[in-house]
Amino acid sequence: MEKVLCEGTTICYAEQGKGEPIILLHGFCGSSSYWDEVVPLLSQSYRCIVPDLRGHGRSDAPLGAYTIDQMANDVLKLQEQLDIPKAAWFGHSLGGYLTLSAVQRHPERLTAFGLIHSTAYADTEEGKEKRNKAVSTIQTEGITTFVDGLVPGLFAPEHVESLSDQVLKIKEIGYKTPPQGAVGTSLAMRERSDRRDVLSASTLPTLLVAGEQDQAVPPARTFTTDRAGVTQVTISGVGHMSLFEAPEQVAHAILAFLQQNIQQ
Repeated sequence: MEKVLCEGTTICYAEQGKGEPIILLHGFCGSSSYWDEVVPLLSQSYRCIVPDLRGHGRSDAPLGAYTIDQMANDVLKLQEQLDIPKAAWFGHSLGGYLTLSAVQRHPERLTAFGLIHSTAYADTEEGKEKRNKAVSTIQTEGITTFVDGLVPGLFAPEHVESLSDQVLKIKEIGYKTPPQGAVGTSLAMRERSDRRDVLSASTLPTLLVAGEQDQAVPPARTFTTDRAGVTQVTISGVGHMSLFEAPEQVAHAILAFLQQNIQQ
């Protein structure tokens, strides 16, 4: 993917390809590099805009708690700065939370959207406690220790060894996350709203992608609506990181969805 650009924009981003614009949002402790295996397949037909979210990658990482709406606003501002009136948004995990925020508040800025290993549910009480524990670990033991504990569970069990190079790459991306960015984002995820009603009421074409062995967001938490206009895809044999476990299948799902729903 082309180099990350930062000058003159709210958040840093990478860009590749020409055609109708699509915005690809990464997950927690990730960066635009999360999409490295998928963008070459999508950019043959579409203009791919791939941001580093607030607190991640090369983007600024302010101190304090963030909100999901605030992080989504950064992406909306980037879209405005790039003079893109409308785009299709696809959010992996955390990126899906931002996508639903934009769908709820600014649907006129989207042509379609997708949740990739993400959910419209809010955190459960157990989930909120895990966010608190994440914050504590990052603050007391550091981002490296936190990422080392996080990443293996994002892959299907058999892939932790068979895709060890990809596991290492995800860890190395995570190590570069500014600690205050990881903390601010953890607090944003902990306090996010339940947006199942947004997902079920939207009239935008919608893609829902789940991993058969996803332990972080099981398929049942992704497939919360089967309204008209929703395309549901389950990728077999993968966990939460199909962007690296099965990038061709993710790209195929997105391309098929776009070709059916977006006019080139």
